[in-house]
Parts: sequence; C-alpha cells; structure tokens
Amino acid sequence: MAEFFAVSLHLPTWLAYLLAGLIHCAWILNLVAGGALFFIWLERKVSGRIQDRLGPTRCGGKFGWLQTLADGIKLLTKEDVAPGEADVFLFRIAPYVSFASSFTAFLALPFASGWVAQHVHTGIFFILAILSLEVFGVILAGYSSGSKWSLYGAVREAAQVVSYEVPLKLCIVIPVLLCGTLDLVTIANMQAGWFTNWLVFHDPFTFAAFWVYLTCSLASVNRAPFDLAEAESELVAGFHTEYSGLRWSFFFMAEYGSMFLVSALCAILFLGGWNGPIPVFDLLGWTYGPDEAAFRLTGYLANLASCTNLILKGVAGVTVMIWVRWTLPRLRIDQVMTTCLKYCVPLAAICFVGALIWHLTGVPGLNDLAPVTPSGAAGVRERWVLQAEAAEQHGREQRARMRNER
Repeated sequence: MAEFFAVSLHLPTWLAYLLAGLIHCAWILNLVAGGALFFIWLERKVSGRIQDRLGPTRCGGKFGWLQTLADGIKLLTKEDVAPGEADVFLFRIAPYVSFASSFTAFLALPFASGWVAQHVHTGIFFILAILSLEVFGVILAGYSSGSKWSLYGAVREAAQVVSYEVPLKLCIVIPVLLCGTLDLVTIANMQAGWFTNWLVFHDPFTFAAFWVYLTCSLASVNRAPFDLAEAESELVAGFHTEYSGLRWSFFFMAEYGSMFLVSALCAILFLGGWNGPIPVFDLLGWTYGPDEAAFRLTGYLANLASCTNLILKGVAGVTVMIWVRWTLPRLRIDQVMTTCLKYCVPLAAICFVGALIWHLTGVPGLNDLAPVTPSGAAGVRERWVLQAEAAEQHGREQRARMRNER
C-alpha cells in the first residue's frame, strides 16, 4: 500500500508509509472493536439457545442486534472511578496494556496472500511474543486495585496463561517443522488446493496436536472451563472486580480479540488458512501468481474471498469457544494446572516427536497428504537467510576484487 501511494500518487516516502500505517491500524482497530460487539451478541444468543431461552430480543429488532451497542453506550456514560487504596497510575493503564498487546499481534496476522498489515517473516514468533504480554495488564490490574480478591484473580490467570503457553507452543512448532518456515503466509500457501492438503490431515500426530492446541487456546485466553480468574463464587470478577466504565470494557475487547486471533492462527496453522476446502478460484485461474504484483480485478476478488474464508474460520473457532463455555462446568485451579502439566504437555511433546519421526521416515500412504510446493517443504528458505547469504557472497566478491587489484 505504501508503494502504491509513493508510486501512483507521487507522495513522499515518509507520508506514504504514514498513510499506509494509519489505514492498517484503523482497519485492525475496527476489526477488533467490531468483532467484540458481534461476539458479545453471539455469546448471548448461543448461551440462550443452549439454556433454552431467547437471549436479547428487544434492542435492535427481534434478534437484539443493537444490544451490545447499547451496552457500549452505557459503559461510555458510566462514571470511571478508582478505589481509594489503588495505585491510580497502574490501575488506569492496565486495561490499555492488555488491549494494546492483543491489538498489536494483529499486525502480523495475514488475512490473504499479500493482505497483511506488516509481513513479518517470523510471524508466528512475533504474534506469540506480543500476545504473551497481555498477562502483564492482568497482573497490573490485580496488583494495583488494592484488593486481595483482584490480586488472587490476577495471580491465578498469570499462572494459568504462562503454564499453558508451553503445550500451546509445542503444538505450534509442528506446522513450523512440517513447512520449514515461521512465515504465516508461506505456511498458508503451502496448504493451497483441496482440503486434503491441510496440515490437520497430514498425519495422526498433527491431527492430535490440533485438538491439544484447541484445548490450550481456551486456557490461554481465559475461557471456561479455565476461567478461574473470574470465579464468581469466590472472586466475583477476579482481576477486574474494581473496574467500571470504559476501562472495564477494554479487558473484554482484549479477550474477544485474543479469542479471534488464536482461532485465526489455528486456521492458518492447521486448517488451510484462507484456502477453502475446494480450490474454486485456483480452478478458475483467478488467484495471483507467485511473482504477480500488478492489480487485477479477478485476483482482488479471489483475495477478498480468501479473506472472508479466514474470517469465517476464525468466527467458527470463537463460536466453539462460546459453546464449550456454556456446556462444561468450571474446573478447580488444581484441576486446571493438572490438566496442563500432566496431560497437555506430555501429549503435545508426544505429538511433536511423532510428527518429526513421521516426517523423516516418510510413511507411505498418509504421507501423500503432505502439502506440496514447487520447491518442496525442504527447499523453503527464510528471507533473512537468503539476504545473509547474498551479503556474504557480495563480501567475498569484493575481497576477491581487491586482491586482484593488488
């Protein structure tokens, strides 16, 4: 986008990059905020159906479309207070720390081939590193509130999130191993074609890792049955008990944003990314080629359909999280930690070792489901490696030229 502004509109380079950055940030902000509005409404309707009731039916028609918007207006007009014993500065910035970490992680999330705010070639590492910072906002909120119940909730969530990051990232390493890259765009493109190319069908160990990832993702975003930080029977609302008004809503925007993020990441890693089960646009020849950069209407429509496909997969993942919340009872904190340390970590480790052996030995039959690229998975090289090799080659040529001149 910045190149388009600089070349087509003849804008200065700094202004082109500034406008591109503002557009990307505005689009992601609307996605996170609008997604939170929709997911809160969806959670109410899904929970209502599971509990054999209607849910919102008054505000915005018989389906209650505007109920979440009305709640948002109420929170905007609600008084923003801080407890007398609170550390006011930390208390006020904690919600923004949580939201900023969830928002920033979206910068490296691709929605289609070439449709990403910032194409980071270590995209998985960037997203996981930034998303892990959300727990600092939780800790600050509990610590600064001046309430032991808020502090208990913050410590619980910190222990839970940090613990479940181990099996979660072990599961993520498996697609990285199979594709040979940390680039999310490359991982998704390697699953192009029919749904049999999706990594979830690569081998039994990757299939099992997909379900372990789903379980750990519930805990990583503090969703039931792992929402011990908000155990109403003992902690009321946990780390955000003392919050009100707009700052209270920022915690929920961060939570729902993280729910969509881990669901979209799951789709990219295991479920073909933006590629559908049937490669309709590939069969029509509408998709962009690997070296094609010029604008083409059919290519734009293909990318738009791919973006919609990924968003639908992310929404489906959030719907499953909501379904699980209103179906399973909340676990005790000792059961939560036992599930992580005694079950999820060993299962994720077994899946990783099994997928490694499967990939190296090349078991006939099921191994045919592996994604195929023109160069093969083993031929994928990260861009920084190629740049380093090119720089080294250039240095060798310069040194040889200097020796010849002498």
